[in-house]
Amino acid sequence: MRWALGIEYDGSAFLGWQRLSHGPTVQGAVEAALSFVADSPIEVTCAGRTDSGVHAVGQVVHFDSDVERTPYAWMMGANTRLPAQAAITWAMAVDDQFHARFSALSRHYRYRILQRPARPALDARRIAWERRTLDVSRMHDAAQSLLGEHDFSAFRTAQCQARHPNRELQAISVQRCDDEVVIDVQANAFLHHMVRNIVGSLLPIGRGEQPVSWMAELLKGRDRSVAGPTAVADGLCFLGPRYPERFGLPAAHSIGAV
Repeated sequence: MRWALGIEYDGSAFLGWQRLSHGPTVQGAVEAALSFVADSPIEVTCAGRTDSGVHAVGQVVHFDSDVERTPYAWMMGANTRLPAQAAITWAMAVDDQFHARFSALSRHYRYRILQRPARPALDARRIAWERRTLDVSRMHDAAQSLLGEHDFSAFRTAQCQARHPNRELQAISVQRCDDEVVIDVQANAFLHHMVRNIVGSLLPIGRGEQPVSWMAELLKGRDRSVAGPTAVADGLCFLGPRYPERFGLPAAHSIGAV
């Protein structure tokens, strides 16, 4: 039987999603917890691998198991074995055709930047900080040049293992919410560090150091070496993927019939 899970985690406690032999990862923790519940080895596949320090409120994974357990048992049993910084929020049986990665139609990330003279304390590991005032209107206008399907080589890390740099950026917005700047980015898929590299290039535009047209120039030039630096991981959170409605996942992860 195939199962799907929703997972949230504080990325500051892990060296990223992908299982490693030399440190704590989300995948490693989740697989160990599920294997305990199943009393047999479990391997999971996620919708999107997150980097060290990047958080998630809606990561989705799937796994196969012939062990008879209820959704409640998978969720609550695994949560007793997970570290405090990670939790399974829902579990359900799904069609064998469902694939956490390949069935996803879109993925949504949010980047938060605190705008005030004093650095954050309580939320220090879950938000970026910029003491200088950012012009969100300029940043939003610049970001719109990224919409559509493009070669995103200018925002791709050298370590990216994707077969090609083309992605479809479906939506991007930059808004001010009280003392925060919130950047929402949705695409069919993302390259390694793509969101953080986009944010890193929007910041000089928001500070007035680069013109609004700079973002379009970077995209067209496809040269990572001239784009902005990679923004810190603290501010980035994976809100989750969305799938065709026919799979019956929770509403936050479903798109109307496709």
